[in-house]
Amino acid sequence: MNTNKKTLIVIAGPTAVGKTSFAVELAKRLKTEIISADSRQFYSETVIGTAAPTAEEMSGVKHHFIGNLSIHDYYNVSMFEQEALQIIENLFTQYNFVIAVGGSGLYIDTLCNGIDNLPDIDESLRTNLLNRYRQEGLEPLLQELSEKDAIFYQQVDKKNYKRVLRALEVCYQTQQPYSELRTKSKQKRNFDIIKICLALPREELNERINKRTDVMMGNGFLEEAKQLFEYKNLNALNTVGYKELFAFLEAKISLEEAIDKIKTNTRRYAKRQMTWFRRDKNYLFLNPSQIDEVLTLIRKI
Repeated sequence: MNTNKKTLIVIAGPTAVGKTSFAVELAKRLKTEIISADSRQFYSETVIGTAAPTAEEMSGVKHHFIGNLSIHDYYNVSMFEQEALQIIENLFTQYNFVIAVGGSGLYIDTLCNGIDNLPDIDESLRTNLLNRYRQEGLEPLLQELSEKDAIFYQQVDKKNYKRVLRALEVCYQTQQPYSELRTKSKQKRNFDIIKICLALPREELNERINKRTDVMMGNGFLEEAKQLFEYKNLNALNTVGYKELFAFLEAKISLEEAIDKIKTNTRRYAKRQMTWFRRDKNYLFLNPSQIDEVLTLIRKI
């Protein structure tokens, strides 16, 4: 690595693994600030359901991109890239290290590597495809994607409707296959990057997820969901936890079933997160207790 450069330290990992406490402790030791790259925690109205760090958990360490938006705001990964890079540039005038922490693989990858130059999507097209998904389900849209872009159809997670809809949006907007417009060319950053992914044995992580869900319910998650129920169709609320509680509020399932589904779907989400991070060979996988190993690595560099 070029020792004249500043260094961004990425702390990634699945939900409930302990990224917040790890990043805060590391930031204290390095005397720096934290960039949150968890897209679920951008919204000020969804504090409990996204397990956003409290003032106590942040422990005096300044965090950026926590509760900085409203669920009613339009926001995307490209906007995050531009804003986060500007903040990082400013922070590097004060610090040698800045920490980025989060479980949103797409946002972390964009921060590190840039994003493909894809077109803005017409809002009526986006709304139409989303309505079709809600009315028809995913199968007809997957069939369309296989016809319009067979290459991306083979690659996409066929249970992730957001990825499927995004690809179809681009296909319709540009009349070109989505796969042809995804350059995957990395953009050079003027700082070095160290990538750490925190990991735990599956049984231990699952237990942490279950316990955290119970704590969230005890902290008022249901009351938070009730306050947001009228906005349930907003994209920011189409996420694990809120969807299950909204189903309870619509009398589709019992509260006990909703809580069980939150735990199950959160475990599945954590598994998908780890699959994403394992694809990147630049990650060093560590237990959340191994903060001294990270500091030793930094000292070596």
